[in-house]
Amino acid sequence: MNALLKLSRFIDGVTDRIGQLVSWGILAAVLISSGNASYRYIMNNSSNAWLELQWYLFSAVFLLCAGYALLHNSHVRIDVIAGRLSKRTQMWIDIFGTVFFLLPMAILIMWLAWPVFMNAYVHDEVSSNAGGLKIWPARLLMPVGFFLLIFQAVSEIIKRVAFLQGLIPDPTEKREVSAEEELAEEIRKMHGGKP
Repeated sequence: MNALLKLSRFIDGVTDRIGQLVSWGILAAVLISSGNASYRYIMNNSSNAWLELQWYLFSAVFLLCAGYALLHNSHVRIDVIAGRLSKRTQMWIDIFGTVFFLLPMAILIMWLAWPVFMNAYVHDEVSSNAGGLKIWPARLLMPVGFFLLIFQAVSEIIKRVAFLQGLIPDPTEKREVSAEEELAEEIRKMHGGKP
C-alpha cells in the first residue's frame, strides 16, 4: 500500500500543478474578452479568432481542471443521505461511485473523443467562422481532460482504501488555511522548516 500511496501523492502533485497553471487561463480569457470587446467598440471591428481563443481557454480550464476539483473535493456532491452516514460508509460510497460510475464514464468519453480529435488533426480542420482558429487544439482538450480526471480518480480510490485501512487521515476533510497561515508556511519552507 505504501507504493500506491506514493503513486497517489505523485498524481495529486501533478494534478495540483496542472490545476494551478491552467487556472491562469481564466485571467487570460477575461483579458482577451475585454480587449476584444473594447477593440470592437472603439475601432468598430472585431476578430473571430480572439473570440474563439477565449472559448478555447474557458474549455481548457473546465476540462483540464476537473481532476483538480476532484482532488480538492470541490466537485458537486449530493449528501442528503450520505452526509448522515459514518465516514467509513461514505468512503465505500465514494469508491463504489468512482469505480462503477466516474471511471467508466470518463474512459468512454476519452475513448470516443480521441477519434474526433484525430480527425480534426489529420484534416487540419479550421473553424467555419471567417478568421477562425484551427479546431484540433480544442478537440484535444476533451481526451486529455478526461485522461487527467481518470488519473485523479485512481488517486482518490487509493486514498479512500488507505483511509479504510487506517493508514491516512480522512482525504475528504477540507482544511481551510488562512492567507496568514499560508504565508507563515511558505516562510518556514524558505528557512528550512524553522520558525
